[in-house]
Amino acid sequence: MNIPLHWHTEPLLLLLIVGVVWGYALITGPYRESFAPQLTRYPAKSSTCFYLGVFFAYIAVGSPLDQIGESFLFSAHMLQHMLLIYISAPLIVLGLPPEITDPFLLKNPKLQKVLRFLVHPLVAGILFNISFSFWHFPELYEAALSNRTLHIVEHWMMFLPALIMVWPLVSRSKVLPHLGGGGAMFYSFALMIADLPIWAALIFAEHPIYETYLLAPRICWLSASQDMIMGAVIMKAFNEIFALTNMGVAFYAWYQRDR
Repeated sequence: MNIPLHWHTEPLLLLLIVGVVWGYALITGPYRESFAPQLTRYPAKSSTCFYLGVFFAYIAVGSPLDQIGESFLFSAHMLQHMLLIYISAPLIVLGLPPEITDPFLLKNPKLQKVLRFLVHPLVAGILFNISFSFWHFPELYEAALSNRTLHIVEHWMMFLPALIMVWPLVSRSKVLPHLGGGGAMFYSFALMIADLPIWAALIFAEHPIYETYLLAPRICWLSASQDMIMGAVIMKAFNEIFALTNMGVAFYAWYQRDR
């Protein structure tokens, strides 16, 4: 059996990635005096985070992981989603220098108002979890697997809400700042609770709920049921690690402030 192991090199995908990286490099490099006069040095740490975020996004949607997750293993597809949500999205938000984002937001008060609403913890958490849950209904999930365009829409509808969802925890902006102390801890805890219904539906189901993976050739030792359980474990592991890490960071910062 031939397992597809090619990397996606579609012009639109490569154009998007190269365009985003090139634009970021220009804004933070030769044109940073125009966008952020106060940014006197090249933001090496921010740039590293941003480029790593784009790299992991490409690994998620452009590597052989995409074909394996689309045709063979639910756990591989779940790993795709987790890379986009809990690795790529936080790194990209961390990679946005406040010296550039804050003046831009201050010059665009209407955009600032919209974004302030979207990154409010209650709004951000609800939007993300509704979108994530929506795409895991069997009918929609199967439709996305069978239609490439819909599959791309699915990934965007997870990635963009993920940027909003992680903002209250990892933002470096002073205009739209991250939560502090108890707020960050409570929000992180809420994120751990929010995905429990999907996790329970996957891990306690008597039979595989996605027909594609039930009928797919077995390319490893996992049965269809074990593959679904593995996907649920991957989902919860990423969620817990992200939330607990941010709870720990928030608690430490809170402790240091009140010493």
